[in-house]
Amino acid sequence: MDIVERFKRYISVETTSDENSDTVPSSKIQLDLAKIVAEDMKAIGLEDVIFDNKGYVYGTLKSNIDKKVPTIGFIAHFDTSPDMSGKNVSPQQFVYSGGDIKLNKEYAITVKDFPFLKELVGKEIITTDGTTLLGADDKAGIAEILDAMKYLIDHDEIKHGDVKIGFTPDEEIGRGADYFDVEGFNADFAYTVDGGPLGELEYENFNAASAKIEIKGQNVHPGTAKNTMINSIKIAMELENMLPINEKPEYTENYEGFFLLNGIMGEVENTKMSYIIRDHSMEKFEEKKELLEEVVNFLNVKYDNRVNLKLEDTYYNMREKIEPHMEIVDLAKNSMIELGIEPIIKPIRGGTDGARLSYMGLPTPNIFAGGYNFHGRYEMVPVESMELVSKLIVKIIENNAK
Repeated sequence: MDIVERFKRYISVETTSDENSDTVPSSKIQLDLAKIVAEDMKAIGLEDVIFDNKGYVYGTLKSNIDKKVPTIGFIAHFDTSPDMSGKNVSPQQFVYSGGDIKLNKEYAITVKDFPFLKELVGKEIITTDGTTLLGADDKAGIAEILDAMKYLIDHDEIKHGDVKIGFTPDEEIGRGADYFDVEGFNADFAYTVDGGPLGELEYENFNAASAKIEIKGQNVHPGTAKNTMINSIKIAMELENMLPINEKPEYTENYEGFFLLNGIMGEVENTKMSYIIRDHSMEKFEEKKELLEEVVNFLNVKYDNRVNLKLEDTYYNMREKIEPHMEIVDLAKNSMIELGIEPIIKPIRGGTDGARLSYMGLPTPNIFAGGYNFHGRYEMVPVESMELVSKLIVKIIENNAK
């Protein structure tokens, strides 16, 4: 099974996670892919394969050398984003000749919106049909890791130490590391294979929090509403407008953080809002949370305690945990250079299982999986990028054993 066949097999299985679920995994459908991947791991010759009841899958490529070298791990996730359906994915594979890519009658990946397309002319790519996301985030990562493991098993002349493999559920909803068995995994360090385009190497990410807000209104007939009606929807609008306009995702880049109103549902009587808060700087992160609390406190004074805020931290910037171990970053960087890949070291404007794992004692930077436009109908991945990720994993393992 080549890497493309493996990737297409995995994206054919629906694995959308559910942030409103309290189960582990959050959606039982993730177990369908976990079972398939566990069987594939056994089939290619990995040892100590474990498929636990929470949807985590682990395996080991045993060392073929006598000397002791650090045990390295590679990690990816099963679930796809709830931002768009991952059911009945119908991939389109072709050599890109330039111009806009028509997905269907309604949607196209345009050069105007996605200028990086100019860099992909002549490359074989896989896109969606415009009705679902693709699933390269992170089924490409799973396929790439297993392709690399099979290559090493088939080429025993390449010397390596112990290599640990781990696949998780629920990364897209921030729970991927919740039940990861760091002690049982027993790696000295690891990489998540969950980044974007060719060359990405990341050891910084956002500090992250989620905010759930519920606003109680007071509804009466609009004909007799004067001095009586309190419209919870309007209070929600007021709250949103009190947050800095320049600190919204559509106006930020690089190290700039933001507030994102990513859900709202309301009527006069009751409105619910959900926010995510992000910043690379811990100081600015705390300031953002304090500002939201101050806004809520102000509105509670104005509207007689009708606004309830539940604010929770989700994950933190892994830079603090990676910087004492920069040899891990250098190992990936130098391995890329050996393969002719230009390393692109930049902060993640998002999160990764590696952030949580780094704080759990397993330093875990992130390397590219090769895809673009994750979480939506415009998602795509070049075949060459997936093949290069597999080669990079092999090179990192090989260099780690020298």
